[in-house]
Amino acid sequence: MKQELVSVIMPTFNASKYLADSIESVLNQTYTNLELLITDDCSSDDTRHILKQFAEKDKRVKVEFLKDNYGPGIARNRSIERAKGRYIAFCDCDDRWMPEKLEKQIAHMRRKDCALCSSSYLICDENDKVTGINISPKHLTLGMMKRDNKIGCLTAIYDIKRLGHKFYMPAIRKRQDWALFLNILKECQICFCVTDPLAYYRQRNNSVSSNKFSLIKYNVNVYETVFGYTRPKAYLYFLFRFLPSYLYKVLKRNSDSKRYMAALQ
Repeated sequence: MKQELVSVIMPTFNASKYLADSIESVLNQTYTNLELLITDDCSSDDTRHILKQFAEKDKRVKVEFLKDNYGPGIARNRSIERAKGRYIAFCDCDDRWMPEKLEKQIAHMRRKDCALCSSSYLICDENDKVTGINISPKHLTLGMMKRDNKIGCLTAIYDIKRLGHKFYMPAIRKRQDWALFLNILKECQICFCVTDPLAYYRQRNNSVSSNKFSLIKYNVNVYETVFGYTRPKAYLYFLFRFLPSYLYKVLKRNSDSKRYMAALQ
């Protein structure tokens, strides 16, 4: 079957420690018809040098360097604007894909005739040691995603041919990926998921996402931005819908991770 072009979106910022592994995990896909669109968000470490080396070695790597730091949402959007592929996929600069990720997900999208797809993923620490697993349900609806984000951005793929080249990260500082997927689901209604893990999410101790309390206002902002809720309504939805759903997700992930790690021993 013909491999249609996949545009892989990767923002970078001071990512030199893990960057090479992330890029290689994309370039080493069994699904080879891809372009890796990297937008560097004004890095000050060796990231620029590493990116130039990869761009010189592989013509599929296409890099843009921003003159100021705008955040990952803007960086991703700059790459989406340049995308020429039928499919848009995401991989952050400290995460990794398994070799058959694209091949398996795109085959799944064709079988299900769907516009949005995600997968389960493994969780690893800063030293690449696997510590757990996040298992996706077989499908996700807008209602399920509205309660809390159940799509790992590093696993998401959407189809421009079906949806149009019109979906970008909203202009909010955090949780742009969740807002993007909600906007897509408002149109396509369902996301079909591959339940096998196809990627490695790196859990870093000092990352912004590791401090969940600091993200409350950004979660609330998603309800205001995507659904037009007033501030009081957004906080009420967060308290009575988001929090119970999120806590259940964490408990399930911990339980699934314990079983998965026990099976490896």
